[in-house]
Amino acid sequence: MGAVTELARDVGITGACRALQMAPASFYRWSHPAASPLPRRPRPPLALTTAEEQAVLDVLHADRFVDQAPAAIHATLLEEGVYHCSVRTMYRLLDRHGEVRERRDQLRHPPATRPELLATAPNQVWSWDITKLKGPEKWTYFYLYVILDIFSRYVVGWLLADRESGALAKRLVRETVEKQGLGDATTLTLHSDRGPAMTSKTLGQLLADLSITASLSRPYTSNDNPFSESQFRTLKSRPAFPDRFGSREHGLSFLRSFFAWYHHDHRHSGIGFLTPASVHYGETAAILQARTRTLAAAFHAHPARFKGRAPRPPQAPTEVWINPPSRDREGVPSARSRRNGALSASLRDATPAAQGVGTPEIEELTVAGGGVDAPLITAVGQ
Repeated sequence: MGAVTELARDVGITGACRALQMAPASFYRWSHPAASPLPRRPRPPLALTTAEEQAVLDVLHADRFVDQAPAAIHATLLEEGVYHCSVRTMYRLLDRHGEVRERRDQLRHPPATRPELLATAPNQVWSWDITKLKGPEKWTYFYLYVILDIFSRYVVGWLLADRESGALAKRLVRETVEKQGLGDATTLTLHSDRGPAMTSKTLGQLLADLSITASLSRPYTSNDNPFSESQFRTLKSRPAFPDRFGSREHGLSFLRSFFAWYHHDHRHSGIGFLTPASVHYGETAAILQARTRTLAAAFHAHPARFKGRAPRPPQAPTEVWINPPSRDREGVPSARSRRNGALSASLRDATPAAQGVGTPEIEELTVAGGGVDAPLITAVGQ
């Protein structure tokens, strides 16, 4: 309020409030506090007296009525020729004395916490999900598991299976961590929605053993896992994406070619139109320098075409958020965001070695057979 007062000397109260995004009414209430509290509302003339209220409570507390609802008590008294008050007044009296509650013990879930995750380098935050791919016949599906690094948009591991299973998810996560060279992945956060495989005890035990932080989307909130959803949209929007896959081999053949294109040829708008592989393995500096030199040459050749301003190529982001923290009017993170700040700080301060930069690439993970014990990984280019 002091800032509004100082600024109002130059631009007026209305202008100061508009500049600081404050309602003028709030300023006036602060600057002219009420001299005395508002008078208490007088007792309505038709209200029950104190003695009548006590008589109604005595009836409600009587042994014959103690286990009955006010509506049933009211009906019983009417049959006996007695009227004290309306049913609503009975409820109002009981509520005033704290005697209105659900008699059954019911589980009350607290509101789900909004996930706020920050990645400043590859292999800090992974997002994963499962999507259905139509099989050869109606009501038949293949299940595509995809683990995505949100900073680079690189698919660090994927799997095509006949079912959705926590056991398959466990093997996929474990072997992807090994291929990325993370070891004890204490700086890694794995984010997902609340599907059966994501919340399975089998996967949860693995994450605890590997010291991986688990993060879940809020219930019924689809935009808490935006990167995986966007990647699936890219997959299913490809011109060559078939209406149905005739067999698992057909699906594997298509996915191998798709992920090769996605990693090395797809210019992703979210990372400055760089390829996910170049960002994931630290090759962006040379690429951006080449783009900058090309634009500088074009600018010096025809500066008028750029209206005198040297163009710059799109830059890769230095930090990527899942749900950026909400901030107040002064730009300070909210209390909830400050509580989650420890995770962001640990990720930002992680060393390159701990972040797993330059680790071996896993290009393909597949289930070779139908059983869970079948070999899971087929390494390419190792």
